[in-house]
Amino acid sequence: MSPSADAHPASSSPLHLIVPFAGRGTPACQAALPGLKLPNLAALLARLPEAAADVHDEHSLTPPHERARAAALGLPPAADGTLPWAALAARRAGLPGATDQAWAWVTLCHWQAGMSEVVLIDPLHLGVQPAESQALLAAVRPFFEEDEIHLFTTDAPGTWLASGPVFDALPTASLDRAIGQPLDAWLPMADGARTLRRLQNEMQMLLYNHPVNDARGDRRQLLVNSLWFSGTGRAPLVHAPAAEPAVDERLRPAALDDHGEAWAAAWAALDAGPIAQWLARSRAGEPVTLTLCGDRTARRYQGQRGLLQRWLQRTPDVAAVLGSL
Repeated sequence: MSPSADAHPASSSPLHLIVPFAGRGTPACQAALPGLKLPNLAALLARLPEAAADVHDEHSLTPPHERARAAALGLPPAADGTLPWAALAARRAGLPGATDQAWAWVTLCHWQAGMSEVVLIDPLHLGVQPAESQALLAAVRPFFEEDEIHLFTTDAPGTWLASGPVFDALPTASLDRAIGQPLDAWLPMADGARTLRRLQNEMQMLLYNHPVNDARGDRRQLLVNSLWFSGTGRAPLVHAPAAEPAVDERLRPAALDDHGEAWAAAWAALDAGPIAQWLARSRAGEPVTLTLCGDRTARRYQGQRGLLQRWLQRTPDVAAVLGSL
């Protein structure tokens, strides 16, 4: 699960389902798209008219599923790359300065150097253990403190919360944008990010010879060789959140790895599970909402088509819908 999913606890019975990576423009996922058999999704889309479409491009720092979740929570509009997920998580955790400081997620990661580019590997593949996270936090904390950045642990090993003036109104790319991609396009480049770029360089040198990485190397594990900053900004001064939507992230790992077969299998499980449940709730008269998100677009479906409208409506082309995301 990405760090942004921790902003608020889920309600007991949400009526809004958000599906990240429902469409994916990478080669293997595109190849798998025509073969998807999703009868429950087709039936649900036949019942729910499209209510809104949020269209950007694949170069936006904030992916469509994060924008959709922010809108569902009633967050005020934010510039690209400045949805304050870290500050909201700090507020929920009751951390000092949660209401009056700017915050960021700091994620331990592995940058893989190739012949001509550096690529960010999904941090989940590192399997960072709690003891490793604590040891690395103790090592880097003094350097961050020199730049007025305070670090805090979270329940997720390898992911920390950080507060400091440098994160105020600073655009940063979501991990879900940068994973598997050449990093040049996603590194923070605003003038205010100079401190973070310097810290990244310093931490890469510190981590290179750290005992945690010596032990990981002996076990033939990926090394923790850098950090990623995301979810930057201040929490809204006044924000009474709407009901937390359900966010189903089962498509994420396969989509980020561009594993077409696994992505199709995850879609089949999603169709047989939550999508089937949403279809049953819609048939029972509940006002359900479904938001399908891809690389560029989030499409929200809600309301009810009447019987005549459903009779006249052609069976939706699911592949075309997902391909439009």
